Amino acid sequence: MSTASVSVRPGAVLADLLPASRVRDIALVVGGAALTGLAAQISVPVPGSPVPVTGQTFAALLVGTAFGARRGFLALGLYAALGAAGLPWFAAGTSGAGGASFGYVLGMLLAATVVGALARRGADRSVLRTAGTMVLGSAVIYAVGVPYLMAATGMSLTAALAAGLTPFLIGDALKAALAMGALPAAWKLAGRRG
Repeated sequence: MSTASVSVRPGAVLADLLPASRVRDIALVVGGAALTGLAAQISVPVPGSPVPVTGQTFAALLVGTAFGARRGFLALGLYAALGAAGLPWFAAGTSGAGGASFGYVLGMLLAATVVGALARRGADRSVLRTAGTMVLGSAVIYAVGVPYLMAATGMSLTAALAAGLTPFLIGDALKAALAMGALPAAWKLAGRRG
């Protein structure tokens, strides 16, 4: 039984374990956008809110963390641009930039960049650091999504928080717990490869 480990350069993210090429990067960006679009189809309406519970926030944070800031930004940028242009892959098969929840899509773009930058500093290699990274990423999504929701609907801050933040906290905690297990485990598996 071999105990050899993969040599990982400092500042690497999980995607860097794949052989480097322009084709790899393009495939990751397109694949990350597609994964986010597919995850958005896991959509559950929230009574009293124009914003559904979806899998896209988890996908966006996972893409950013696994791919790094640049590729995460490009993947979520592609997702946002194609959805805004009419591709029906936002939550529940919707599209367009005018909806009340489009601010969350923009927040995911920024969050993927932030968590990707943190992952380059090793923030996805332990359970506690991954938890902090996911919490920060979620906070970034809400920091953009809730004000956009207010502007798009005319809601007050209190109403927007009640409709666009509070109902999602338990789901976000579950998504963070999933990431806390998956990302450090992926690094451990990568370390045993070879």
